Amino acid sequence: MAWQRNWQTIVQKLRVVGDSADEQALIEALSRPSAATVLGFVNAHAMNLVAGNHDYYHALSSADVLLRDGSGMAILFRRLGREPGLNMNGTDLIPKLLDAFKGRRVAFWGTEEPWLANAVQQSETRFNVNVVSAHHGFSPVETYIELARTLQPELVVLGMGMPKQEAVAARLAASGEPCLIVCGGAILDFLGGKVSRAPQWVRGLGCEWVFRLVSEPKRLFTRYVVGNPMFLLRTLISSKSSS
Repeated sequence: MAWQRNWQTIVQKLRVVGDSADEQALIEALSRPSAATVLGFVNAHAMNLVAGNHDYYHALSSADVLLRDGSGMAILFRRLGREPGLNMNGTDLIPKLLDAFKGRRVAFWGTEEPWLANAVQQSETRFNVNVVSAHHGFSPVETYIELARTLQPELVVLGMGMPKQEAVAARLAASGEPCLIVCGGAILDFLGGKVSRAPQWVRGLGCEWVFRLVSEPKRLFTRYVVGNPMFLLRTLISSKSSS
């Protein structure tokens, strides 16, 4: 089936990060982009989209670096007989990238006010980055391409959610402006105070998705209550077909 081939392609492309030293080496490499470089995060929701959205699959698979995000993907890796490595979710990694871009030109494109302005203020204070562009996440892709061409940020953080941010990232990369483009999901909402992180012990159990579902039940019901069982079913099918 086509979705199984697409899943296999994404899994093969995922960069497994083995330990903290490997993570630091990745951050250092990403902080020195010589060309337009797209960083994406792949979780269970992304894999469900890959199975049903051909355009999203092409946009995601065109990213330069893909990282495993979440306990669901760890289950998939183990079912396929692979080591999952560290959980490289964007909410933890992107602040580290911002710290690596200290004093440099950054763009935040996504979410809406007042969370966007809050994210800018918090990041400039906490990471000492120079936010040269802050724009909500609901404009046509041409708007962001023009902003990149005019303002030439060295780091672009997209907080538009899937699948739009991956489509925007692919178009930005094709436009050729040298920078790191990060598909950040809800990161601007986290930085801006709209959404709170789960307690550390919940994250340690791999259950942050439960905390998020309780916090935003209407928005996340389909993604988690419907999507997680579908992801696990596809994981079983995929692992059986590969054995």
